[in-house]
Amino acid sequence: MPLDAICLAAVREELSERIVGMKIDKVQQPERDIIILTLRGAGGQCRMLISGGSGDARVHLTEHHFENPASPPMFCMLLRKHISGARIVSVTQPAAERILEIKLSAPDALGILSEKHLIIELIGRFSNIILAGDERLIIDCLRRVGGELSDKRAVLPGLLYRLPPLQEGKLNPLTVTVDGWQEAFDRSAEKTVDKWLLSEFSALSPLICRELSWRAYRETDYPVGDIRDGGAALCNEFFEIINAAKKGEFQPWAITGADNALRDFSYTRIMQYESALSVIRKESFSVLLDSFYTRKTQLERIRQRTAATAKTVKTAHDRLVRKLAVQQEELKKTKERDSLRECGDIITANIHLMKKGQIELISRDFYSEDGGMRKIILDSKKTPQQNAARYYKEYTKAKNAEKVLTEQIIIGENELKYLESVITEIELAGEESDLPGIRDELEQTGYIKAKKHEKQKSKEAEPMRFESSKGLTILAGRNNTQNDRLTLKNALKTDVWLHIQKSHGSHVIITCNGVVPDETSLYEAAVIAAYFSSARAGGKVPVDYTFVKYVKKPPGGQPGMVIYTDYKTIIVTPDEELVSRLRRRQGS
Repeated sequence: MPLDAICLAAVREELSERIVGMKIDKVQQPERDIIILTLRGAGGQCRMLISGGSGDARVHLTEHHFENPASPPMFCMLLRKHISGARIVSVTQPAAERILEIKLSAPDALGILSEKHLIIELIGRFSNIILAGDERLIIDCLRRVGGELSDKRAVLPGLLYRLPPLQEGKLNPLTVTVDGWQEAFDRSAEKTVDKWLLSEFSALSPLICRELSWRAYRETDYPVGDIRDGGAALCNEFFEIINAAKKGEFQPWAITGADNALRDFSYTRIMQYESALSVIRKESFSVLLDSFYTRKTQLERIRQRTAATAKTVKTAHDRLVRKLAVQQEELKKTKERDSLRECGDIITANIHLMKKGQIELISRDFYSEDGGMRKIILDSKKTPQQNAARYYKEYTKAKNAEKVLTEQIIIGENELKYLESVITEIELAGEESDLPGIRDELEQTGYIKAKKHEKQKSKEAEPMRFESSKGLTILAGRNNTQNDRLTLKNALKTDVWLHIQKSHGSHVIITCNGVVPDETSLYEAAVIAAYFSSARAGGKVPVDYTFVKYVKKPPGGQPGMVIYTDYKTIIVTPDEELVSRLRRRQGS
């Protein structure tokens, strides 16, 4: 993992400067593997996230908000009992280990201070969060390990905390000498440089091993057997990075793709990708880890929880698409109904020449411009008069069908647009508080059934709130039902309404009460509208804006559907960083 022991040392150094001396004000456990500590001190308030997940173990300050469960887990209750009100004394890290130890001075029930240790082990599938007392006796832990689960080390309440066993046969890069490094290189087996580094040294991630290979030999998988300088170039690059780490010269670098999505990160500038990926320096390691892990894991959790709902909506969408295709084909056939009436007229004009039992009539076609002949199929069991009546009846039926099908297709197309908007809602859901509103909307529209004996529904989240750079409040709906309420009930007629042009997205309101908003606020509101829309991943996006008084709901319109006039259009690009910054300004 990129969060190796050296990168963790950079995080430890940053955290020490920020949180030592602060008090733990609140303890939350929003997820099984995540602990959130709200800290207060002379410098204000901050929140520290501690994750013991096997794939995303980490510790850093966070700006993200989490939904708490209805009742806190037992481990959370235990932490509240022992460390609420505790002061952070120090943040330390055993040499070359992916372990942080936060030393606390915590008051007991009588107000007497005692020493506590919050130990965070970030070691892959064995990651854990452990609370120990002043004798380093384990009070409890996120994951209890012992007996059949571990033949090397038990982690259980009442046992003395011991560090995990060292990796056998690996050298510590922070203490190895040049001679020791050279000795290890001289006995290297036939493998690539990055694989040799990874197998010979602890505390180095695969990314750093590939980077050292690239810096020394301009290849990330350069064969050791092809080295002709006795490893001198590799040795120089190795100790350049290690010596910088010893001096605390760390820099938070993020690696992004063409879509601006974070791909990796490091404590040193990564150059191996050249122009294939971008390398961006972040303002801190907490910002780096928060953006790399927290948002991604939140969205993955939401995707899992919306999977069943998304499948239901997608099934209804696909079924409606097939139904509309059949109706369009039937409507196309009704356009040919005039030929049915013409056949009835030709039969009527030739009744005196026809006999019962005929299977066809071949007669001059007086509807043809060139006076040609027309062949008309007859029902031999019917009289000529009955055959003529049958064609007139089919003509009338086709004429009526055209009207009915046209109406059904319009209704179906509106319903299809609505389902597409719900699919967009689900895809854009960025917080778990968005989910109840989407489900309630689908229950009201009849696409999913309300659960029997369902407990009282949780209160729907408020619209998303932002504050523009000029201080204006901007609101954005989370779902179609909330869009209707926000635009048609809550907003003033003199507020400004924004929406992405000809596509699905949130209704956005600038609460300006008749005052024309400044260009900066208008632009920022348009970016919010573009970001919370189906065009989020696109480039330039047209956003329409007008006063709320020009926005109306059409008769029979589905939730979220409106029509508007007297609008202007602004072209913007969705910008996640700008949206996050404006939301932090509002403090929501």
